[in-house]
Amino acid sequence: MKKALSLLILVISCLGIHAQTRDSLDIKIGQMIMIGMPKAEVDPIVLEEVRSGKAGAIIYFEKNIPAKNSYMAFKKMSYTYQQAAPIPLFITIDQEGGKVNRMKEKYGFPRSITATAMGKDSKLDSVRFYGASTGAALSGVGINVNFAPVVDVAIEPLNTVIVKVERSFSKSEDTVAIMAKEFIKTHRKVNVITVLKHFPGHGSSLADTHLGIADVTNTWNERELKPYKALLDSGYVDAIMTSHIVNKKLDPRGYPGTLSNRIMDSLLRKTLGYNGVIFSDDMQMHAITEHYGLEDAIKLAINAGVDIMCFSNNIQGSESRTVDKVHKIIRGYVEKGVISKERIDQSFRRVLQLKGKMNDEGEYYRQQIEMARALAMKNAEMARRNEEVARETLRLAEKQLKSTGEKAAEEGDKKSKKKKKKK
Repeated sequence: MKKALSLLILVISCLGIHAQTRDSLDIKIGQMIMIGMPKAEVDPIVLEEVRSGKAGAIIYFEKNIPAKNSYMAFKKMSYTYQQAAPIPLFITIDQEGGKVNRMKEKYGFPRSITATAMGKDSKLDSVRFYGASTGAALSGVGINVNFAPVVDVAIEPLNTVIVKVERSFSKSEDTVAIMAKEFIKTHRKVNVITVLKHFPGHGSSLADTHLGIADVTNTWNERELKPYKALLDSGYVDAIMTSHIVNKKLDPRGYPGTLSNRIMDSLLRKTLGYNGVIFSDDMQMHAITEHYGLEDAIKLAINAGVDIMCFSNNIQGSESRTVDKVHKIIRGYVEKGVISKERIDQSFRRVLQLKGKMNDEGEYYRQQIEMARALAMKNAEMARRNEEVARETLRLAEKQLKSTGEKAAEEGDKKSKKKKKKK
């Protein structure tokens, strides 16, 4: 891991990453932005944003899967974006199974079932089988991050966004943790990063954050944290996604989890001891856009501890967000001191550490960085040797010149003495 991280950091020093036109702050901010794209083809604007380092992650939805020759066309899309990225790119998707299932059978991908179906009767074989087929399908088309598994506990039977659509493994927090661990194992075997969601728990809500504020102050239960604690303790957490739920027991100010430093920093990082990457849920969900301006939402999210913000441009009724606009807002806050440079550096380090777990496409880039490093070292060694040769040549020349001068002086003295004898 340390080797992979050091190689990724060398991207800046060895490959430049557009160093002539962009400074390191721009590069670091870019790694905090995830963007969606409009169609089932490579989008030239998104491609340029990736190439210039303005976006360090992209997210796919079903609308991005080509209808014909789906597997190869989809794989080619991922390859094109990954090839353009100066730092290995997070290529992400929500592929939980069941309702949240972008890569459907009609496109030629493996059948999937819901988390509830996988967790039925606590049979591990089911989650292992479907987890493995999902992970393999993702890896095959160049996707290296799956926003799954859901570790929300099915506490509220009337919950429409998690429980009724069977996105939770179980109403038992222990079962959720066990099933999630097996799902994560299957993805790790094919080097696909998994992201637990939705912290600090969405299984007790009675509202959908896609549509507006979901307040769980009176329904949330502390046992919703247990899957996170169990998976952290066992070393099975790659990354975590925030929830936009409001919980005044955890934050009396009423900030949604994504924007709350008391939930993200005090609870998740300090109390639970998590220091990995935090992805935001979509910043364009109405729970955020209808109650907070873009500028305030970005400021609060970053200062709360979010490392990568998602702007999918996929939520109906939400205004599109361009990378340039988001990037400009973040840089402006840093220049004004509203967001510290140290806070940006924290996210940059976490992102690079997680990117050290990338799949084969990331491995290609690590190899390129290794080659660049070796070449730079070779050139430095050659320059050092050339300098030594030049110094030695100069020393010999000076010695020869000195010797020649001394001989000339001696010859002059001899001639002078002969002239004196003749007189």
